[in-house]
Amino acid sequence: MNAAAVPEGVAHGPFELRGPEATAAYGARLADRLPHGATLLLVGPLGAGKTTLVRALVAAAGGPDDATSPSYALVHAYPTPHGEVVHVDAWRLPDAASAERLALDEAGDHARWIVIEWGDLLAAAHPEAWRLVLDRPSGRDDLRIATLAAPEDR
Repeated sequence: MNAAAVPEGVAHGPFELRGPEATAAYGARLADRLPHGATLLLVGPLGAGKTTLVRALVAAAGGPDDATSPSYALVHAYPTPHGEVVHVDAWRLPDAASAERLALDEAGDHARWIVIEWGDLLAAAHPEAWRLVLDRPSGRDDLRIATLAAPEDR
C-alpha cells in the first residue's frame, strides 16, 4: 500500500500512512481530488489523525495552516480562495438531530468543503458525503490506515 498518491477512481485505499507527515501529505493530495462543495465524513478513533488531515486539506486549499479541532466550538470555518472549509467536530453532539442547529445545509451553499470529524453520527443525514476512515492498528502508534469511499460506494 502506498500513500504517495490518491488514485483516480471511485473507492480509494486502503493506504498505509506512517506518521503525521504521511497523513498530512495524504490530506494535501486528497484536496486535489475532493469535489468542490463536497461533504467529507472523517471516522476513526481518538488520535487517528483526523485533525492533522483537516489541517492539510485547509492549507492545500489556500487557507491557514493552523487549523485546530473544533471540539468545544463544534464548528470552525477557514477562508480559502474558493470558499470556506467548514470543519465540524460531532464528538459532543448527543445525536444527529442536534446537528440541525449547526446549519450545515446553509454553510454548504457557499463552502469549498464541509469536513465532519466523528462523521458517522451524521452519515444518514448526508448520503451525498464522502467517507474517510482513519484506523489505528493495535500496537502500532506509527501507523494509520486510510480508506476513502465516494458517496456511491456507501
